[in-house]
Amino acid sequence: MCSRSPNPEAQKKHFVLVQRAGHGAWCWYKLSALLISAGHHVTALDLAASGDNPKQINQVHCFADYVEPLIEFMESLPPEDRVILVGHSMGGASISIAMERFPEKISAAVFATAMMPGPTMSYLTIIKE
Repeated sequence: MCSRSPNPEAQKKHFVLVQRAGHGAWCWYKLSALLISAGHHVTALDLAASGDNPKQINQVHCFADYVEPLIEFMESLPPEDRVILVGHSMGGASISIAMERFPEKISAAVFATAMMPGPTMSYLTIIKE
């Protein structure tokens, strides 16, 4: 029987970290360091008017404006790349949009104490609760 050692590149994952409202990519610094030290690739994004993103809050007129940096990032991925999306709190709404638009580029999604809509649970219902 021939045994092969696993391909280290196949073990590496690309995590895309999406912050909650009112935060920025900076809030992921501990998790980013742990994932990178484990050999993974990490992208932590600043959504519109958050962290270092230059867009001002008065330029964000709708949720599509807010998640535009995530959408642009997903569009920039090569067709063969797959990412693991991680959304915290309101970041769940952001990664939900990316999941709908780019299912072929996502290997998994993690909702970390995040809003997670469903067929009978809209964001308006979640906010009211």
